[in-house]
Amino acid sequence: MKTRHAFAPPVRTAFVHAGLACALTLALTACERGAPAPAAQAPAPAAAKPAAQPRVAHPSAILPRPAKFVPGQGAFVFGPDTAVVVAADQPGARRVGEFFAQRVQALRGFAPKLQESSGAVKGAVALSLDPKLPIGEEAYVLDIGQDGAKISARSEAGLFYGAVSLWQLATADGAQGETRIAAQRIEDAPAYRWRGLMLDVARHFRSVDEVKAVLDQMALLKLNSFHWHLTDDQGWRIEIKKFPRLTEVGSCRIRAGANGRDAQGKPVQYCGYYTQEQIREVVAYAAARHINVVPEIEMPGHAQAAITSYPALGVGDVLKQAPPVSPDWGVHTYLFNPQDETFVFLTGVLDEVVGLFPSKYIHIGGDEAAKDQWKASPMVQNKIKSLGLKDEAALQSWFVGRIGAHLQQRGRVLVGWDEILEGGKLPADATVMSWRGDAGALQAARDGHDVILAPDRKLYLDYAQSERDDEPSGRYPVATLRAFYEFPMTPPGMDAEQTKRVIGAQGNLWTEHKRSFDQVQLALHPRLDALAEVVWSPAQGRDWNDFQRRLVPQFDRYRALKVGFSDAAYAVETKAEPDAGGARVTLSSQTGFGEIRYRTDGGAPDASSPVYAQPFQAALPLDVVATTFFDGHPMSAPRRFQVQTAADLSERGSAQLKACREGYNLRLEDDAARDGGREGARAALTVNLIDPCWIYPGARLDGVATLRATVAQVPYNFQLWHDTDQIVTRKAQPDAALEVRLNDCKSAPIARLPLQPALGRDGLTVLEAPLPKLSGTHDLCFVFASGAHDPLWALDRVSLRPAP
Repeated sequence: MKTRHAFAPPVRTAFVHAGLACALTLALTACERGAPAPAAQAPAPAAAKPAAQPRVAHPSAILPRPAKFVPGQGAFVFGPDTAVVVAADQPGARRVGEFFAQRVQALRGFAPKLQESSGAVKGAVALSLDPKLPIGEEAYVLDIGQDGAKISARSEAGLFYGAVSLWQLATADGAQGETRIAAQRIEDAPAYRWRGLMLDVARHFRSVDEVKAVLDQMALLKLNSFHWHLTDDQGWRIEIKKFPRLTEVGSCRIRAGANGRDAQGKPVQYCGYYTQEQIREVVAYAAARHINVVPEIEMPGHAQAAITSYPALGVGDVLKQAPPVSPDWGVHTYLFNPQDETFVFLTGVLDEVVGLFPSKYIHIGGDEAAKDQWKASPMVQNKIKSLGLKDEAALQSWFVGRIGAHLQQRGRVLVGWDEILEGGKLPADATVMSWRGDAGALQAARDGHDVILAPDRKLYLDYAQSERDDEPSGRYPVATLRAFYEFPMTPPGMDAEQTKRVIGAQGNLWTEHKRSFDQVQLALHPRLDALAEVVWSPAQGRDWNDFQRRLVPQFDRYRALKVGFSDAAYAVETKAEPDAGGARVTLSSQTGFGEIRYRTDGGAPDASSPVYAQPFQAALPLDVVATTFFDGHPMSAPRRFQVQTAADLSERGSAQLKACREGYNLRLEDDAARDGGREGARAALTVNLIDPCWIYPGARLDGVATLRATVAQVPYNFQLWHDTDQIVTRKAQPDAALEVRLNDCKSAPIARLPLQPALGRDGLTVLEAPLPKLSGTHDLCFVFASGAHDPLWALDRVSLRPAP
């Protein structure tokens, strides 16, 4: 679920990556290539300088889209002298006002002053709590006129969401100082009560400050459920005072490959956990933003880190020794044993968890419990027999029921992945999080359980966002921004009564392939923004193009706040084919939204650069830089395409090559920097875990004499459970080599590139070999014949070269 030296030009790379390499201004001033990524934190407050000519903020700048919007006449002037008025007897309104002022300070450079008053104040923002308002608990009304603005709600949460909407309107022009907000009335309320995000900190740990940064962005998208995945096979991240070895032992692992050793080759531990004090700090921080934190303690599977810490928790008559905390990704077979002593441990853990998290919901996992050890254990089989159960699935159902009963005694509701439906009846109040498509949601709703939609591929944020060659590491197939926005909240086959059981949805960010916080942010935004609209806004008002227009000011906010985001949906893809006198150049983007502006002199385009309309001819050498704009605002960072000769046009990165088979296709980050060091940029490699095989479609072979390939090896730290026996290996005959085959992958090799220069080497290695004289256009197939699957060999890029 969950599951060496790059060769010289041509270079095909991005100038910058949106939200990471540099902060782009509205005019998109040129950035330094390769600039370091800034920290994801708000910049220091700027001096309040009124804009020379304040523009009226766009009335539709709110995201997610409000339920009802009525335009008014004129505009409200919002500036450094604007007060935020609250009643003296409403501390909740004061808290909202303070949050609003802080957010305005971060972007507009001034903080509105809070003022207590029981009456109307002209030219002010009034915050009003009225428990008798005939609106929903999280609803609000926002009235903006020429004389001021008023937010009304029956709860502090509703008032908070209204303040977020006003903040978005007040920051829509991307400028500092005074602004004008168009008069309007907004009546708004969420469509669903569970609007969530799951963050996995077991695979890659995130600091308290980083978690808080995620919570900040959730709050500004009106998301209210933070599912915190705290335990797994690769790490135990929460302090349990009764069982200290969980963090003393279970919070550390030795990572696979170069990640797990220092420059001298010595093992280095990767550790991290949250103290109970830090847990309380995060929970309080989230609560102040009206976010409920739901902890997940995995059971009975994904338990390897716990069993490493306390081996008696494992299936003792099968295990010969305690396992290490796992450095591998995939499906593991270590399960908690079902003995009473194990439940003493688990209930003890949950009692401390309940004391730390006020959440009504406690997530107990339940997924991917590979039952091989249970099946092989006489002890477990005797337990099944003594309980009168049918099989191991029924034993897991019994296990879940026993835990559910304990949580009920503590006044909490059990939540689990949809596998908890298998083998028997769930506790009546259990909530099912459906991740394996729609089947779990349908069954849970039919059985009378509340449902949270979180389907794999559709709402998993660790999937790649494009097939671009600069796409970061992740999983395939691609999960696009548009696919997130068009996610249906009613699974096919669910009737009207059953749909009432769908309490919401969430995006899941598993972090096996998200080593850094920059990568986390790129995975989250803007797809999380799209999902926020899906779970907040009425389905009948959803409009893809309108959403994209509202992303324009959202991207400006992210840049100003140094929040990383992916621009893959709008990044310009340049394709150039050899043509008479040079190349024929085609520019495109994933969505086609906005207009592509470009330059051919290597400079960064701005809003006045030529607009791309159709493919064009260009002489070589070629240096094209292109950016997508909308209404003068950049929707993407500039992307550069640079080649020197016609032969350079043959270069293909691994993402541009075609996988030979579906399933288990990943975009893997190398375990070392490109130059083999511990620091620096790492290659992202597209590879299939079962059969590492690539096809270069339609290779033009006239005049080609040499093939050049950049290759990498990564540790095979993947546990594929029952699919392990499907892994394809090819004999090294006579030595390990990258083999090139013509037209299909079964023919005899036409070239072999020995791997000897790359053996045992971290980073990338360039290999070259002659090709026989060929003509015409053919597919080329690339496979590694190394005699083993570990290490996993992968292509970074290939190119076809003419004779010198």
